[in-house]
Amino acid sequence: MEEIELYLDDAKDTMEKALKHLAIELTKIRAGKANAGMLDGIQVEYYGTLSPLHTVASVNTPDARTIVIKPFEKKLISEVEKAIRNSNLGLNPNNDGEQIRLSIPPLTEERRRDLVKKVKQEVETAKINVRNIRKDTNDDIRKLTKDGVSEDAVKVGEERVQKLTDAFIARIEEVFVAKEKDIMVV
Repeated sequence: MEEIELYLDDAKDTMEKALKHLAIELTKIRAGKANAGMLDGIQVEYYGTLSPLHTVASVNTPDARTIVIKPFEKKLISEVEKAIRNSNLGLNPNNDGEQIRLSIPPLTEERRRDLVKKVKQEVETAKINVRNIRKDTNDDIRKLTKDGVSEDAVKVGEERVQKLTDAFIARIEEVFVAKEKDIMVV
């Protein structure tokens, strides 16, 4: 029984990681509002090495439609601007020599629907990951019968894995509903 508990704890931890990964991926999908997390994937050339934007500049959102980026070193401003232009965010940086302003344009209805489709894809990937974790955990639990664990204990373990899976799928759905609402609200 103790082995089953270990597998369940491991499955829960891995499912938590899948949920966190989904949250990270969804922050990259902009909902028409300024969000510093939108720039998380951007790498800036800094003394010959690619560095995450947040390590070479401060990023603020003074209002719902603007992101302000202030590099820690003035000479980096052109590198930051280039990195933003080369990203696939579709944002147009405005450089005033001290800082860079990004204006977040309002989304069209069609663009909102496209973003919801993108969110659905990420959500589906997260659900698949959780189901794969369930399958692997159930396989591990079934192997315990060879080690003398009773079939009843294995069945109880599988049922608990299913309950855990259902709980995480429900949490993923909640994340989807919240993100969809965020995108579709004008």
